[in-house]
Amino acid sequence: MPGLVSCLGDLIVIGIIILFSDYVQSEIWTNEGTFCFYLGQSASVHFSVPPWQTHKGSLTLLNTTHSMEGNYSCHDERGTLLQSIKLRLGHPPNFVRVSCRVPNHMKIYCSWVQTKTTHLPTLYRTSYSVNKGREVEPCEQEHIGVNECMISNPPFWTSKFLVNITEINPLGSNSTIIQIDAHELLKPYPPEDFRVLQVEGQPTQLLVQWSCPSSWPAEILSAFPLTFSLRYRPIGSSYWSTLETEDNTSLKIMDALVGHLHQIQIRAQDALINHSQWSEWSHVVEARPWIPLEEPTEEPMDFSFPFFNLSFPVRTTDKSPGICLQFHTP
Repeated sequence: MPGLVSCLGDLIVIGIIILFSDYVQSEIWTNEGTFCFYLGQSASVHFSVPPWQTHKGSLTLLNTTHSMEGNYSCHDERGTLLQSIKLRLGHPPNFVRVSCRVPNHMKIYCSWVQTKTTHLPTLYRTSYSVNKGREVEPCEQEHIGVNECMISNPPFWTSKFLVNITEINPLGSNSTIIQIDAHELLKPYPPEDFRVLQVEGQPTQLLVQWSCPSSWPAEILSAFPLTFSLRYRPIGSSYWSTLETEDNTSLKIMDALVGHLHQIQIRAQDALINHSQWSEWSHVVEARPWIPLEEPTEEPMDFSFPFFNLSFPVRTTDKSPGICLQFHTP
């Protein structure tokens, strides 16, 4: 709500309070005439007045709250605007919560969330280092406003990295540094183009086919092969059977239950680093083994017609004089 406050030098301070949302932008507020103070503490708003004034205007806000954020302007007695400033209230940067994922050997993605909302425009500087921090490289932020950075082509001679996320706002900066092991975090995407086919003439077999994960480019497959794990079960069973293969993108199930519908899933893992992570399971595909077609059997035709009573006379001949025959169907 606008309010009138007495100001030294017979000036009038009109406080126009504007509530701001808590959305935190990804760049520091750089406009001149903007002042940022600690939320919950006292804030002094000072106005520089023209040289012909003998005093400067000031306004002190005690126990600040977000409702005190906004534009503050200083006017003379005739209402002429002398100066306007913007007041923002918030907290200094804090530590952030960092998590990283490694979908292949060529890229590492790290994201973060604030552990304390600052209510101030904020930006982040991101980097990583190896060799105990002596070699620092940028962790690239591809999209403004998205709290994620990417390490491209990390060195192969080490799996240990220090990731540094520095939060910056008008009240200061704070760095969060974590150590990650890229091999332990290595986790491909699930295999793709997953399909299950019947095998003609084989009532206990199913042919399973798939493609390598999109996160595992073909150019690195020869240097970093994948192991695939397949699981399957007839619907209604709580027990899975498993098969594994390396380098192949197809497997044949040999012991499917005749005539039953089965559920099948597949996942992938780096074949050389056994302490890396398996991918998530693929979506479930349901399939039934080949079933032979039954040949239709011909039923004997019944030529009896019980609902008809056929009778017809037979003309007598010389060999059967005086005889009339009648034929009845049963």
